[in-house]
Amino acid sequence: MNITALRTALAVLRAGSIAAGAEAMNMDASNVSRIVAGLEDDIGFRLFDRTTRRLRITEAGERYLARIADILDELEAAREEAHNATVEPQGHLRMTASVAFAIEKIVPLLPKFHATYPEITVELLSSDANLDILDQGLDLAVRLASAPKGDLISTRLMRTRYRVVASPSYLNANGPLNAPEDLSTRTCLRFALPDFRSRWLFRRGQNDPAQEVEISGKTLISNALALRDMASAGMGVALLADWLVDRGIADGTLIDLLPEWDCTATSFNTGAYILFPSRTYLPQKTRVMIDFLKQNLQ
Repeated sequence: MNITALRTALAVLRAGSIAAGAEAMNMDASNVSRIVAGLEDDIGFRLFDRTTRRLRITEAGERYLARIADILDELEAAREEAHNATVEPQGHLRMTASVAFAIEKIVPLLPKFHATYPEITVELLSSDANLDILDQGLDLAVRLASAPKGDLISTRLMRTRYRVVASPSYLNANGPLNAPEDLSTRTCLRFALPDFRSRWLFRRGQNDPAQEVEISGKTLISNALALRDMASAGMGVALLADWLVDRGIADGTLIDLLPEWDCTATSFNTGAYILFPSRTYLPQKTRVMIDFLKQNLQ
């Protein structure tokens, strides 16, 4: 079976006419018409009913070309994968992540990435706004949330747990925290997002009901790094992701106040997810960055 003939028939179907299909394929219309006719002879049935004024897909043609489209996509993916195996990854990669995640988790890995893939340039847009991948011409995004919804392809990069933390100086001045409900009397450093402002959620185990605790404080900040710095400075109690506070807990500048509790402001099942437009024809530069982040962060 001639793959060019199959691609030509698909181009005619998608364009809606022989002339438009020929233009899309950069071919002569009479040549396209001959190719489609030859394909119909090979398969033994008509793909299109056509007159001098219009073209209509037949029922058999619709079924056949729908199946062929997926097969051709797989063939192209196999060709690209084989080609990529012999060519060093290269190009300009545009990606985005939140400011805190970019600074804490991605930037420290860039020297290793550039050493591994010297022909790829990386443009990292750190933003706490969810930039539109397609409108902004981005190759991938890292988002912090429960499982993302929408048309983009997503894969979990790492799980996120939240911890309630404060500095040793804050605990010396205000006393220890014995239970989540004690937070209602403490100065809390609040993240300036709707779900984080007024209450935090706690549970002992995965099957336990969530306990809601109202929190208050005079400081609202939209940047997680600033919240961590304020907590380290003894300004109050903060609810922050583990990847932001693990180092501080390890070196003693922060204390995990409720280590036996699961904590969150939204969902207990949260993580960092990689989002990208499509698995089909995924550029090699994007594929190697996704694999690199998974290998180094999971």
